[in-house]
Amino acid sequence: MALEINEANFDELVSKADKPVVLDFWAEWCGPCRMLTPLIEEMHTEYEGKAIIGKVNVDENPSISSKFGIRNIPTILYIVNGEIKDKQVGAVPKAKLVEKLNALL
Repeated sequence: MALEINEANFDELVSKADKPVVLDFWAEWCGPCRMLTPLIEEMHTEYEGKAIIGKVNVDENPSISSKFGIRNIPTILYIVNGEIKDKQVGAVPKAKLVEKLNALL
């Protein structure tokens, strides 16, 4: 299961990460978000040890969402050394998500 990123573990898992981080901003009520969930879970397994794949529930973590200016969900952020390197808004095929992550590895 992808890491659940929240205000308590954000600094440790994202800000101080020594690998690329993929953050999926989502909510329970969001249909397109639910479509992406299995893809994010697969990526978490496939990239274990190479990247950190996490999910941020926007309803439970509003400060993280506002920090990154998340206005639409699903939004996927690709972060390296605390900086956003790429972004994907909306549901897309897994190949597109993997392509963006591979460009950072």
